[in-house]
Amino acid sequence: MPPGDVHKAISVGRIVPVIVVDERGSAAHLSDALVAGGLHCAEVTFRTPAAEAALRITAADGRLLVGAGTVVNPEQVDRALAAGARFIVSPGFSQAVVRHCTALGVPVFPGVATASEIMAALDEGVELVKFFPAEALGGLSMINALAGPFPGLRLIPTGGITAARLPAYLAHRSVVAVGGSWMVAPGLVAAGHWAEITRLTAEAVAVAALAS
Repeated sequence: MPPGDVHKAISVGRIVPVIVVDERGSAAHLSDALVAGGLHCAEVTFRTPAAEAALRITAADGRLLVGAGTVVNPEQVDRALAAGARFIVSPGFSQAVVRHCTALGVPVFPGVATASEIMAALDEGVELVKFFPAEALGGLSMINALAGPFPGLRLIPTGGITAARLPAYLAHRSVVAVGGSWMVAPGLVAAGHWAEITRLTAEAVAVAALAS
């Protein structure tokens, strides 16, 4: 999938669930629950031993545009792509990761927290970045401050965002989509509460539709 198509899919869906999978057996159930709730995009984080297998299962399903999150080095980029990832997300800005993805023609969304990191991303030709950790950095107040010197800023805020805060984030002109884990909270996944995940996902999708 060309980078432009990935960007379009994310900007249309406007919600990117951030998934932490401890058991690979959960991956198929998660895919079913997210799709049933109306989502067709997800980020599987490279934080657990089961992450790579879960990414492979989710990507092979075909119903979800799936990317790899918490990618911190080029070697992880290669592993994620081999497992079927269509895009790469990093918690911070790594020039090595960005340049490796660019060379491979893979969409990459590096994490940024400061004006300097935004400028570094722009210097590498990256126009859509992950603002992380959003709430800890000041949330919408910080986004407003950054939007001044960077009027064309395009963000995927992630980190600490709740369902209650979702509408305000989606209403901001700099926000393309919101990353979040409330609909796929580790406790829900571990307990196998797939119907609840579907319900929370459907609620988020409805909010995103109203904001579009």
